[in-house]
Amino acid sequence: MLSKVHHVGVVVKSADEALKFYRDALGLTVTADRVIEDQGVRGVLLQIGNSEIELLEPVRDDTGVAKFLASRGEGMHHICFESDDVAKELTDAKARGVELIDQAPRPGLAGMIGFCHPKSNHGVLVEFATPIEGRH
Repeated sequence: MLSKVHHVGVVVKSADEALKFYRDALGLTVTADRVIEDQGVRGVLLQIGNSEIELLEPVRDDTGVAKFLASRGEGMHHICFESDDVAKELTDAKARGVELIDQAPRPGLAGMIGFCHPKSNHGVLVEFATPIEGRH
């Protein structure tokens, strides 16, 4: 079951530069910062209340995030809803006619994740995530 907005993803040219605003100017706390090789991004999560902001910096030019940055520039990339069962969310969404990017959950910075295609969501990339135990 979906329970809250887990995070909002923002594509940036440089996570280090973006941290000057989100961490240094706004005072948000970094909860994770790592490169996710199979996705070709550096992801940085910053806590705000019970939600997070996810900064996504492409580390390769052949990824969806890199293509997004090249075509649209920096800005909001996706919204992520927290779920206790990503696999069920994906199955249920598909049964309701939603086009999926991920047919099954996969590991991501926010835990186990799965994406719905923006074609089905009024142009918005939607992610479901089941966080790692002990995280938001």
